[in-house]
Amino acid sequence: MATEPVPTVTLNNGVVMPQIGFGVYQIPDSDQCERAVRDALEVGYRSLDTAQVYRNEAAVGAAMAASGLPREEIFVTTKVWISNAGEERASSSIEGSLRRLRSDYIDLLLVHQPFGDYYGTYRAMERALSEGKVRAIGVSNFFPGRFVDLAEHVEIPPAVNQMETHVFNQQKANRPWYSKYGTALESWGPLAEGKNNLFTNETLAAVGAKYGKTAAQVALRYLVQRDIIIIPKSVHRERMVENLDILSFKLNVADMEAIAALDGGVSLFGDHENPEFAAMLSGLTADAD
Repeated sequence: MATEPVPTVTLNNGVVMPQIGFGVYQIPDSDQCERAVRDALEVGYRSLDTAQVYRNEAAVGAAMAASGLPREEIFVTTKVWISNAGEERASSSIEGSLRRLRSDYIDLLLVHQPFGDYYGTYRAMERALSEGKVRAIGVSNFFPGRFVDLAEHVEIPPAVNQMETHVFNQQKANRPWYSKYGTALESWGPLAEGKNNLFTNETLAAVGAKYGKTAAQVALRYLVQRDIIIIPKSVHRERMVENLDILSFKLNVADMEAIAALDGGVSLFGDHENPEFAAMLSGLTADAD
């Protein structure tokens, strides 16, 4: 169980979001996903991150319903996929997400990728916000060029930009562009999915040894101290507890500087400027009713 209160971030429209949440990417099996989300809620998570393309919104909705928690105590994020881009299709897909989540509203709705008619998608999201179906809207994977172009030509600036962010790719150069519009940075892959041997990294392990914490906990704590929203994922209850148990210690200036030096400034997962990568993403389809 969480022993310290989870900090919150106030988004640019006044909506309050937990800074630490639980992600369900790559848990497509409905039974496993529902169990994982129920475990996460039981150990103290109150923010859940899913997406149409993850094909597990229904499992998340089932777990929320089974938890017995009041809906207002759970902050739910989902994302509109490329295959649902455009104002009309996005609007229909939002209704589908609401049905699968068994909810009258979505706390945070994001454009998942900067491909397809994302302007039309964003207009649909703005309308959903005005209708009370969504509490906050934003984007994901929008690098500064496309992010600024969108932010300058919409009615409501994005509340969040969810980006690959971890100790090896810290978004240092890009973040000021998001901050200019009051847009919070949210990390996907905060543990880099273990790439670059994150779990045994010498710097992280040495810092962790001082506090009786693991390298993973240090990596997550670093992001939290930089005011970044995080959504670590695990299907193992003990790891869920460990990922949440990062609030009882604080990294000092020397620790922060040592971890800052790990930044390579490049993606470990895929280049959004690569046309082959863009084509691959655009070929994927989202969940459907």
